[in-house]
Amino acid sequence: MQLFMRRFREDRVAVAAAAFIVVLIAVAIFSPLIRSLAGAPDPNLQNPNALDVFGTPTGPSSAHWFGVDELGRDVFSRVLAGASVSLQVAFIATGIALVVGTSLGMIAGYYRGWADTVISRAVDVLLAFPILLLALGLAAACSGIDGCLGGLIQPGKWLVIFVIAFVNWTYVARLVRGQTLSLREKEFVEAARAMGSSDRRIVFSEILPNLVAPIIVYATLLIPTNILFEAALSFLGVGVQPPQASWGQMIADATSIFGSAPWFMLAPGIALVMTVLAFNLVGDGLQDALNPRSARS
Repeated sequence: MQLFMRRFREDRVAVAAAAFIVVLIAVAIFSPLIRSLAGAPDPNLQNPNALDVFGTPTGPSSAHWFGVDELGRDVFSRVLAGASVSLQVAFIATGIALVVGTSLGMIAGYYRGWADTVISRAVDVLLAFPILLLALGLAAACSGIDGCLGGLIQPGKWLVIFVIAFVNWTYVARLVRGQTLSLREKEFVEAARAMGSSDRRIVFSEILPNLVAPIIVYATLLIPTNILFEAALSFLGVGVQPPQASWGQMIADATSIFGSAPWFMLAPGIALVMTVLAFNLVGDGLQDALNPRSARS
């Protein structure tokens, strides 16, 4: 841990990106308090008086820091609310994908045989599903009042989380399976097996701790991908549903009025780019810091 922290602190860019992510998480958690301190209205409050005499959005001002959208809703408040939604979707979907993918990957890599065959073929089948088309199909099929499965599946945040986790666990399983196939042949595993350790103990006490580093690195690279997936699905209208704010949905709403109200697209667009970039930079920094073959001492 000391070696990892020293290596990570040497990467100034990764440290700055990590600080940005910490601030972003705090902003997402305390967004109602921040709105209150800034005097910003509720993100779903429609204020026709904030529009100009022609009924078009007005730009940044002291009352509305990032301007307003075509319904008179405060863009600053909606960007804060969109941060909360994006991080919730990314973290929950990534967590589910890591748990499922790590469990099945270790089973396939350690036991091999029929278990490996079944899990690997299931991974191959699921990888054939385009995530955007899958989400579009589910949203179209479950867009009614009752949704699907008695209302269990409906267009919205949880459908986005389900689709992302449903597809992304396969990539985690492939990574973990490959690492487990290598680790199960190591001397420390052979020694544990010779001492009479059970398979369960070997998997959780010997193999899993050695998978933590690659799993952490992959998770930091998977989170920004999931943020982009959520934004893309919301942009297409099958993600987070109105009136709940989403960066992708805000960008979609801003495309038709970009010429007269560019601030409406720039605010969520810059927030999305900065967030994804920060997670990618942290992932690169973690990969360098956790790499035992790193040339740095």
